Amino acid sequence: MEPERVLFICTHNSARSQMAEGMLREWGRGQFEAFSAGLEAGGVRPEAVRVMAEIGIDIRGHESKTIERFFNQPFSWVITVCDSARQNCPVFPGVDKAAHWAVDDPSEETGAEEARLEAFRHARDDLRNRIHMFILAAAREDLPRPAETVIPG
Repeated sequence: MEPERVLFICTHNSARSQMAEGMLREWGRGQFEAFSAGLEAGGVRPEAVRVMAEIGIDIRGHESKTIERFFNQPFSWVITVCDSARQNCPVFPGVDKAAHWAVDDPSEETGAEEARLEAFRHARDDLRNRIHMFILAAAREDLPRPAETVIPG
């Protein structure tokens, strides 16, 4: 069976979508292919790299990309991880499933380094819980797989 392709979208593709991509790549090996993009490309935040390293996931090689790169590619899932992306994201034709995860933006924290890192850890932990649940739900055999879902026409 082909892995399900999942695209995570955020406004700047700098933190939340990058972290989600890294987690799903690491923990969903063989079952998923993970990608991320933003409405704009803002560069990967060093705080995101640091807090992901704390849980053993290296996203140093990730690059910030815009959604245009993915317009003509097939995806099983498109998941927005911020409200702005949900409101402004174009529809991706041929996507089996879409979801929205409202994850607080750690980039809004402007305090000292430790306060910023705590905000990034909070977002990381929120995403970690969601990614684990996503993987568990996808593995359930009593639920239809996205490719098997029939959409009434």
